[in-house]
Amino acid sequence: MTLAAAFTPEDAVLSVVIVVLLAASALLALSETALVRTGRAKAKSLADEGKRGAKVLVRLSEDPQGFLNPVLLLVLICQLVVATLVGILAVRWFGAWGVVAATVFEIVVIFVFAEAVPKNWAVRHPERAALFSAPIVSALVGFWPVRWVSGGLNGLADLIIGKKGPNAGALITESELLAMADVALEGDVIETEERALIHSIIEFGDTVVREVMVPRPDMMTIGADEPVEAALDIALAAGRSRMPAIEQQIDDVIGIVYTKDMIRVVRAGNGGDPVGSHVRDAHFVPETKRVSDLMREMQSDKFHLAVVVNEYGGTAGLVTLEDLIEELVGEIVDEFDVEETPIEHLPSGGLRVSARLAVDEVNDLLDADLPTGAWDTVGGLVFDLLGHVPVAGETVTSDGLRLEVDRVSGRRIERVSIVRVAGHAPEESPADAASERR
Repeated sequence: MTLAAAFTPEDAVLSVVIVVLLAASALLALSETALVRTGRAKAKSLADEGKRGAKVLVRLSEDPQGFLNPVLLLVLICQLVVATLVGILAVRWFGAWGVVAATVFEIVVIFVFAEAVPKNWAVRHPERAALFSAPIVSALVGFWPVRWVSGGLNGLADLIIGKKGPNAGALITESELLAMADVALEGDVIETEERALIHSIIEFGDTVVREVMVPRPDMMTIGADEPVEAALDIALAAGRSRMPAIEQQIDDVIGIVYTKDMIRVVRAGNGGDPVGSHVRDAHFVPETKRVSDLMREMQSDKFHLAVVVNEYGGTAGLVTLEDLIEELVGEIVDEFDVEETPIEHLPSGGLRVSARLAVDEVNDLLDADLPTGAWDTVGGLVFDLLGHVPVAGETVTSDGLRLEVDRVSGRRIERVSIVRVAGHAPEESPADAASERR
């Protein structure tokens, strides 16, 4: 019997059904890929741009499981029905060889036209695919038989594998945001400086005051009994706009004296008054306070300097608004600053750094993994590794890096050279590679 003779009206109907189901399967496969690849942030950005269908897309992206299970169920139904109908027609037309013909058809046609082509197109055109498919999927998910059947089957799966936990997949972690910034840099979507700013902003929320404060030994204070005129000369010579006023020792901070207040006092002819009679209230913060909270507090209460105290109530240092801003945008140096640069690149590829530099910053610069602990700075790390107060020239090795003490003042480490030990070359990160290409 020939194929033409075997083709009946019933076969024609089945063939049309197969084509329709293949088209539906392809559309659903496209929708699945497009919607899964479109996160909530991307959907909201499309809605902000006024894209058609974006509002529906936002609603779907807020509950991925709500549309994914019904779509997967419908794809499975379409492909199973197509496979069954193709098998029936193939056996009817080709007899025993129909099984082979049906298998080849299902592998080639279903895979290529109902899976590979629509999914690859969705990957290459994610926005267009997501905006196009969102209204269709929303309508299908809202159709009560589909919703009930998929919900029932999903409930059966929960009984087998246990109740599902919270929907953590809809959240983006900090590490993912940092990785996204690195990928964006590699793809020339953002500049190196923009990546650094993104990293600073994300890490800003985890930074505590102790990591950015001016430590106690570097604080400049003025005695409360000091005449205002003499204190003004000290402040002007040091380029300070405000300083803590103390009584007997640095732990006895009674307030903050402002240079502009002292100028007014001197111009009024009262330069002999003690500084303590012209101070403003000091703000005290614990050294474990997050800098993001402190910045908001400084903005709301309108103050630029806070005295940092430790767990015993003693003065640990001071922190200014400039210190917090520098944590975001990097070092801010004006024409009066004569401070030594905190980071100096060596010809060997290493660094000569201030002992006050944070260990985390060195790790970022050298792609290293120097240990962190009760210390925050490179000087603290060297103290911990050596176990004693070092002298200039002493070295210690950690994570393939040799740390050499360059300069010591009294019992305080001031400068440290960091070079990589031979044979410990780090792997190049994507962000570093993109930076070098620039």
